[in-house]
Amino acid sequence: MNTVLWIIQILLAAAFGMAGVLKSTQGRKLKDKMPWVEDFSDRTVRFIGVMELLAAIGLILPAATGIATWLTPLAATGLVVVMVLAVLTHLRRKEPQVTPINLALGLLAAFVAWQRFGPHSF
Repeated sequence: MNTVLWIIQILLAAAFGMAGVLKSTQGRKLKDKMPWVEDFSDRTVRFIGVMELLAAIGLILPAATGIATWLTPLAATGLVVVMVLAVLTHLRRKEPQVTPINLALGLLAAFVAWQRFGPHSF
């Protein structure tokens, strides 16, 4: 199970790391690729990107180094919150086609948080 969790953590870190870099560096310039950014200020989009990037780091670095390993399930929990808010945003904007991706990422993050807080903690 530990190997499965590591694979999921790496995949989540890659996905949120790339998305976080894009959002934090380009902000609202992403409106062609991510129309939802029109509903938020540039600072908010960049903040979301920084939070996703920090969570991606938090999924890997503490667990890999053995330092402050309690941050790993917290990072996963933070990503669950981000994905719940993303689903709500897309539903409000009447973009239901995007929500399955958000739900899948949120469920994977919830699984990591549950396992790393509980039976497979560090």
